Amino acid sequence: MGVIPTLVTLLGIHCHNAALTEMCLVAFGNLAELESSKEQFASTNIAEELVKLFKKQVEHDKREMIFEVLAPLAENDAIKLQLVEAGLVECLLEIVQQKVDSEKEDDIAELKTASDLMVLLLLGDESMQKLFEGGKGSVFQRVLSWIPSNNHQLQLAGALAIANFARNDGNCIHMVDGGIVEKLMDLLDRHVEDGNVTVQHAALSALRNLAIPVVNKAKMLSAGVTETVLKFLKSEMPPVQFKLLGTLRMLIDAQAEAAEQLGKNVKLVERLVEWCEAKDHAGVMGESNRLLSALIRHSKSKDVIKAIVRSGGIKHLVTMATSEHVIMQNEALVALALIAALELGTAEKDLESAKLVQILHRLLADERSAPEIKYNSMVLTCALMGSESLHKEVQDLAFLDVVSKLRSHENKSVAQQASLTEQRLAVES
Repeated sequence: MGVIPTLVTLLGIHCHNAALTEMCLVAFGNLAELESSKEQFASTNIAEELVKLFKKQVEHDKREMIFEVLAPLAENDAIKLQLVEAGLVECLLEIVQQKVDSEKEDDIAELKTASDLMVLLLLGDESMQKLFEGGKGSVFQRVLSWIPSNNHQLQLAGALAIANFARNDGNCIHMVDGGIVEKLMDLLDRHVEDGNVTVQHAALSALRNLAIPVVNKAKMLSAGVTETVLKFLKSEMPPVQFKLLGTLRMLIDAQAEAAEQLGKNVKLVERLVEWCEAKDHAGVMGESNRLLSALIRHSKSKDVIKAIVRSGGIKHLVTMATSEHVIMQNEALVALALIAALELGTAEKDLESAKLVQILHRLLADERSAPEIKYNSMVLTCALMGSESLHKEVQDLAFLDVVSKLRSHENKSVAQQASLTEQRLAVES
C-alpha cells in the first residue's frame, strides 16, 4: 500500500519531533525484517534520513533504536551502498574511537554494534570496493589499526573486515604487498594459548582469502604463514580447524616444495587422518580429505605418500573417491593415481582393504559418473596393474566389459582412454 515511502517522507519532515521519529523507527524495525520490504526501502532515501538522524543523537538508547533498523536494512546490497554514500561509516568509526577504552557496559555494547555493522557493510561488493579505495581509503587504514589493538571485539572486526576486503585478487595482492600478513600473524600469535576462538577463526579466514591469488602464495609461505597456522593444530574447535585446513590447502596449491614440507610433517598428517573421521563435522572432514589429497597432488613426493600410508590415510582417500562432490572425487582419484604410480608396493595392502578396485568398477559402470571421473578411474586402473593382488581383482571383476562400452563415449578423452585401458587389460589378462 505504499506505507514505507510515506513513513520515510514523514521522518524527513518531522525529524525534530522526538515522539514521531521514535514511532517511525519502531515501524521501520518491524517492516525491515521482510525481504520484500528491503527492496522498497532501497528506492527511498531512508539511508540518508537515518544517517542524518543518527548524527544528531547523543543518547545511547536512541542510537540503539536506529541501529536496530540499520542492521536488517544493511543486509540489502543496494542499501549497503546507500548507507556508505550517506556517510554512515564515518559515524561508526567515530563511535569506535570514542568507546574503545570504556569499561561501561553500554559503551562496550555500542562498540560491538558499531564494529559489527561496519563488517556487514563490507559484505556488499560495491560498498566494499568503495571503502577500499585501492587500499588508500581512510576507512581501510582505520580498520587496519584495529588488528593490533588490545580490544578483542576490534581485533575480531578488523580481521573479519580484512577477510571481506580480500574478496578479489587485486585487493588481496595489494594487501599482501602492504604487509597485512605480518599483522594477522602477530594477532594469531597473541591467541595461541587459550585464545579467543572467534578471533582465531576470523584471522584464519582472512589469511585463507589472501592466499587465493597465485602471486601471494610464495610471499605468504616465505613470511612463515604455515608455521603460524600449524600452531592451531591442537585446537578442538571445528570452526578453527576448518579455516586452518582451508588456509593450508590454498597455500600449497601448485607449491611443490611447501606441499612436500607439510606432507612430511607427521604431526600434521596424523591430525588430518584423525579429522577425516570427524563424522559430526562434515566441513572439517571434507577439508581434511582435500588437504591430504592436495599434499600428494602438489608434492608428487614418495616421502609424502609414505607418511600418509604410515598414518593410515589411504582408506580416507579411497572413501573420498565416492564423495557426492565431483571435485572431491576427482582430487581423490588423481592422488590415488600418483600413489599407484610412485609407491604402489607401500600402499598395496591399504588399497586392497579399502576395496578400491570394487569402487573403481562401480564408478566406471555408473552412467551418472562425470566424464573426468570415468577418465581418471581408468588411468588409476591401469596404474594398479603393477600389483599382483590388485591386478587379480581387476580381472575377477570383468573390467573389460565395462571399459569396452566406454569406447563409444561422447567425450573424446574418455573414449580414447577407454581404448588404451582396454588394450592394457587385454595384454595383461
